[in-house]
Amino acid sequence: MAETYPPGPAIDSRLQRLVAPNPSPMTAEGTNTYILGKSEVAIIDPGPMLDSHLAAIVDAVAGRRVVGILVTHAHRDHSPAAAPLARRVGAPVMAFGTAAAGRSEAMRALPATGGEGVDTTFAPDVALPDGAEVAGDGWRLRAIWTPGHMANHLSFHWIEGRAVFTGDTVMGWASTLISPPDGDVGQYMTSLDRLEATDARRFHPGHGDPVAAPAARCRELRTHRRTREAEILAALDESDRIPDIVARVYADTPPTLHVAAARNVLAHLIHLAEQGRAASDGPPGPDALWRRFPENPQVPLAQTGRLG
Repeated sequence: MAETYPPGPAIDSRLQRLVAPNPSPMTAEGTNTYILGKSEVAIIDPGPMLDSHLAAIVDAVAGRRVVGILVTHAHRDHSPAAAPLARRVGAPVMAFGTAAAGRSEAMRALPATGGEGVDTTFAPDVALPDGAEVAGDGWRLRAIWTPGHMANHLSFHWIEGRAVFTGDTVMGWASTLISPPDGDVGQYMTSLDRLEATDARRFHPGHGDPVAAPAARCRELRTHRRTREAEILAALDESDRIPDIVARVYADTPPTLHVAAARNVLAHLIHLAEQGRAASDGPPGPDALWRRFPENPQVPLAQTGRLG
């Protein structure tokens, strides 16, 4: 891979995108780093700790005041460059919290499995709660807590631009990985509702190109999750182990992605258990045996033997 690369084109006169040179099946061409503003700027998602990318960001903001370095979530393709960049440009790192911040009670109770790609040392200088605002000359960003892909995930609503920086919650090229205990299907569905309810005319994701029809993409992803849930429930009629469910539900997915698919299946099974529609024999996890309950919305979670 080349040591240097040209900075990406301006998407808008107030917005520039730089793509980090970390392409992969999970990151598309690489992580998008956004620079918003003219004389005063915000840097959104500084990305992985790659010297060439860090230098490109520093060059792009030269001569301008950096108001803050905003991080959507603490995955290693989004946050590790934040601290060294902060030292270079003299600006605070802003995010919802540490990697474990925002987990639901059910996720906090899970065994310590998962953790794929988590930046466990990440800690912001400034914690941004839901609804907090960061502003500069001619722009204003409002934090929207959008957990699901990761519990500490924030999206940033660019008020004047009628756009949202969605990190990994909504992307146009792929659906997002949900891997417990960091990821939570129930939280994710709520986050889709919140993003769809904005007035955004464009989403700027953490990977891939802008999403030109934001509300429609939210509905598409919601339908995808509900379809996947129905497929997993149907697979439970034939299989009680996650690897067998993956083989059935993700038959058309390359085997190299089956590890990630298994994490998604686990997330859906936990969500189904919370609804009283499935249960595991013993602690929930990738090696547990799972069973389906008859469709009965009156069955309370406490009677499922799971997560109650």
